[in-house]
Amino acid sequence: MSATFKELLAMAKEQTEPQRLLFLFARTEGNNPKKNKKMQKGHIEPIMCVDKLPEEIANFDALIKEADSVESNWQMVFVAGLSGQKGIAPTPEAAEPYLNKMTNDVVSGQNIASYVVMDRAGKPIELMVN
Repeated sequence: MSATFKELLAMAKEQTEPQRLLFLFARTEGNNPKKNKKMQKGHIEPIMCVDKLPEEIANFDALIKEADSVESNWQMVFVAGLSGQKGIAPTPEAAEPYLNKMTNDVVSGQNIASYVVMDRAGKPIELMVN
């Protein structure tokens, strides 16, 4: 399991208020495949979103397996946390507008610094906006 994801999951469970984790799975569409992959330009295409309580996720491998059972053509996952109130975790219905915001942020390239981004192996990805 990814150490980064394991730490993220542990931090979510340690928060004062219960959390709901938001995941947006995406793939890249490069427009210059001959360039070094590290500096390749292109855009990110959201594929699917899901929200889960930290307790619903056994580990990164389980999350990947579940995602791949729906759609396996993704390369990265954006992760955010949504905090509950008064000891009650946010509902899936409460998470929906935040998942929509994540999608809009990724498509527009705006505000993506507030998300943790990982590749399929759970390694952090640093994205630059041009």
